[in-house]
Amino acid sequence: MGNKLLSAAAGGSVLLLALTGCGGSSSSDKADGASLTGSGTGAECTIESPIPVAAAFSLTGAAAQYGAGQKNALELAVKNLNEAGGVTYELTVEDDQTDPQQAIQVFENFVNDGASVIVGPTLSNTAKQTNPVAQESGVPVLGVSNTAGGITEIGDYIFRVSLTEEAVIPQTVAAAKDSLDLEKVVVMYSNDDAFTESGYQAFAAALEENDVEVVETLTFSKGDTDFHALLDKVKGTDADAIVVSGLLEAAIPLVTQAREIGIDLPIVGGNGFNSPALLEGAGDAAEGVIVGAAWNSASDNDQNVAFLKDYEAAYDTQPDQFAAQSYAGMQVIDQAVRAGCSGERDDIKTNLGEIENVPTVLGEVSIDENRDAEHEALVQVVEDGKFTILK
Repeated sequence: MGNKLLSAAAGGSVLLLALTGCGGSSSSDKADGASLTGSGTGAECTIESPIPVAAAFSLTGAAAQYGAGQKNALELAVKNLNEAGGVTYELTVEDDQTDPQQAIQVFENFVNDGASVIVGPTLSNTAKQTNPVAQESGVPVLGVSNTAGGITEIGDYIFRVSLTEEAVIPQTVAAAKDSLDLEKVVVMYSNDDAFTESGYQAFAAALEENDVEVVETLTFSKGDTDFHALLDKVKGTDADAIVVSGLLEAAIPLVTQAREIGIDLPIVGGNGFNSPALLEGAGDAAEGVIVGAAWNSASDNDQNVAFLKDYEAAYDTQPDQFAAQSYAGMQVIDQAVRAGCSGERDDIKTNLGEIENVPTVLGEVSIDENRDAEHEALVQVVEDGKFTILK
């Protein structure tokens, strides 16, 4: 990747280190006559006009548990970055209602209102409907929780900081096999959602790769909350574990009901399981659940420590992975803006493509040639009511 970008951005007391790359000099203007380009580069970049950033998150509907934290974290990131000075951001957040049709309208409004970059939407299913709107209009999109296949293939204005299921799940399966000595599993997944279907495909490939036999594959709808009938089928097998690709709304009742009817098999989940809400909702039933993750909440890197402190102070609760990814997304956008000292759409698009080893709350993040994120993934297990690293 040419013209590498190097910087650091920390929450709370933000430090923006020097960047390589050109200083902005073009002069495209906003409707109010204010320029979105400035002078200097990196920490020295100064742009007079706020950069308009728009975000579509699921604040209501089935994915509201994820969207609320994403909104909180993005607003926190913008607050901290604005306090750092030099470049400021004007953030607009709208509710996509976990509805692709509503999200399309939201994206169309963002495009027409002059957003320099769009963050979101929350779910991959929705992103596959909205992102073509931005692509056709030349507005860069940064997905912060879209992990399904085919998202960035929509076009060259589409990026993401969220690791794909293919990047996280193989590590999860390999670690679970080593830890649990797995030979046979039952696979359960929601077959009406792009994210969970992508997770299923990644699980199936990883299980085959690790010579783990799938004795039964059971499907459900993402809106289902009663899993007793499916779990009764699990009881009739000789599986060593249950592997699940589902959203949090399914994960909590599925895990809880499994324990209620006496299933004590280990449960292995994908990204949808990685939330404190699972621990709160399932309680003791969540003990032993293994989860692939893109964020280590216990990481002691400076970015993460500051983020946890600031988030809890602002919202009186701990963030989940979706919130962390949202915060990191804004850090990456800031990096791209400062690299060219420009909030112009095409300049942001160009510089998002040059992101490499940017320190964030997720660790060092790079964007690869396919506009997908590269950073460390990990495998966690629930122990004593907390996510800990599986050893």
